[in-house]
Amino acid sequence: MNGTAQDGRTTAVRSRIAAAGAHTARWPWWLQLGGLYLAARLVSACIFMAAALQQGVNPWFPPKPDYWNFINIWDARWYGQVLGSGYPAALPTDGAGNVQENAWAFYPLFPLLARSLSGLTGLAPAASLTVIAMLSGLAAALVIYRLFRQRASHRTALWGAVFVSTFPVSPILQVPYAESLNLLLLASALVLVVRRRYLWAMPVVLLMCLSRPTGVPFAAMVGLLFLYRAYPHLQTLFRGRSLRAAPGVSAPAVPGAGQHSPGELWSLAGLTAVSGLGALLWPGIAWAVTGDIQAYTKTETVWRGHDLVPFKPWFDTGVQLFGPVLGLLAPFVFVAAFVLLMRSRPVVALGTELRLWCVCYMGYLLVFLHPQTSTFRMLLPLFPLALSAALVSRSRAYRGTVVVMFLLLQLVWVVWLWAWAQLPGGGDYPP
Repeated sequence: MNGTAQDGRTTAVRSRIAAAGAHTARWPWWLQLGGLYLAARLVSACIFMAAALQQGVNPWFPPKPDYWNFINIWDARWYGQVLGSGYPAALPTDGAGNVQENAWAFYPLFPLLARSLSGLTGLAPAASLTVIAMLSGLAAALVIYRLFRQRASHRTALWGAVFVSTFPVSPILQVPYAESLNLLLLASALVLVVRRRYLWAMPVVLLMCLSRPTGVPFAAMVGLLFLYRAYPHLQTLFRGRSLRAAPGVSAPAVPGAGQHSPGELWSLAGLTAVSGLGALLWPGIAWAVTGDIQAYTKTETVWRGHDLVPFKPWFDTGVQLFGPVLGLLAPFVFVAAFVLLMRSRPVVALGTELRLWCVCYMGYLLVFLHPQTSTFRMLLPLFPLALSAALVSRSRAYRGTVVVMFLLLQLVWVVWLWAWAQLPGGGDYPP
């Protein structure tokens, strides 16, 4: 009898869960995703609070801080400094003339929006930064869903957006960092590009270029997209000229030649130019204010401890991790694995624009990034791959397992990288 009663209770619980699922499935898509996103952020908040209880001595506050103090550390302090005192008119240097860490490494749109919010509402700077970050993260999830719907069904797009919302570094979307704002603007720009609204994408891209350094790979993406889309037209043009030289021969139709109209191609060319200018906008502003043409790059390279040399940091890190032989081979193995990933069926299903973005952004990281623990956070712009992960299988068990795995890895990311624990040589790994 006890076993029968237990089975009955289990069946009843399953029935109620199924009924609740059927009920929520009738909600509007934005309400479904908004609820799931907020639930994900609540889980991340619990992880932050649990880690805060274990936080010991640190550079910012007494041990065991509250949630709000705990999320306002690391780069959040830099954004708070920008909001309070702006950017230095001259690069700070030490006695030997070496540039020191300073605010020029942090793009202006995020603190500018927070300053506006503080002026309108009277909120404290840290609170304004947090509110902007949290609202941007929610809006980014909604836009990402709309982007994924260009390539997948409602359910698959919803799962893809949930994967982004629960990604191991997704707690960064609710702290005073510019990642959530940049993700919102990047996703919006990609939606407009996929829909061929190139003129509308221009102001969005300019704002994106003032939020985080994603302008260079975006300019590369739209430039390559322009060449790809223009090629059939150029092919038709040259074939037509050669056939006109042979009287009585008609020009054959070229497959794909009508994919983009001349007007769309001109708009795409304009977006390429605007993206290129936008990528140079913040370094140009730093130059204009400080009088040093390398003000931005000098500031960025302070954190890595050496000058910018393309590709080299990947080999240096490979040697540190795997030794002098395997370490030199490791970057090539990584690139080969990424190429295979880009050619896999779920990634091909993303379409030309999203695949091209992933390739250009990863290429940008390979050229300019110094790989370290912050690299995990910098992988967030590769979010279109979340849709390909959802396309691997329609199984609820598979998709649910991915979400659970991501949530567990959030624990690792917060405890290992966000919480401060001084290393033997001083300092700590940055998140």
